[in-house]
Amino acid sequence: MNYPVQKNTLYVGGLAEEVNESILHAAFIPFGDIKDVKTPLDQATQKHRSFGFVTFLEREDAASAMDNMDGSELYGRVLTVNYALPERIKGGEQGWAAQPIWADADTWFERQQQEEEMQRVQAENAAAMKAAEELHRKKMAQEQEGEKEDENPANDDPMARAEAEVMDQKR
Repeated sequence: MNYPVQKNTLYVGGLAEEVNESILHAAFIPFGDIKDVKTPLDQATQKHRSFGFVTFLEREDAASAMDNMDGSELYGRVLTVNYALPERIKGGEQGWAAQPIWADADTWFERQQQEEEMQRVQAENAAAMKAAEELHRKKMAQEQEGEKEDENPANDDPMARAEAEVMDQKR
């Protein structure tokens, strides 16, 4: 599913624990007027989940802030700054509430099938690699045997045997 991007709201990821909404506001205010700053809290710890959202009044200000702040450091952590996707938790047209209950089951089933297919392909590749390695080993062994035979050419070739005998007699 493709969700529309909100061009004046930025997702800010990689926030240090110490960063709160007022620090986030102060870090982004140089780029323009800010409408809202949110750092969603983890229900269990009541601390933010290392990301937040900054909403500017103007799209151009949001674009400028994203260009300048993405990859910058705040409290020793590198920030990731992108345009935010709309919230889906609250439901609505594009939210989870609009999804049929079985939609997740279908995607789960597809993922399971893809995973099984991937494992099957990996197993085939591993078997093919093993067979190729075995073939290579046999070929190398045969070549080495061949080299040993070449050292004493009299073994197979009667002409070479006769030459070897003649050479031995001359010595």
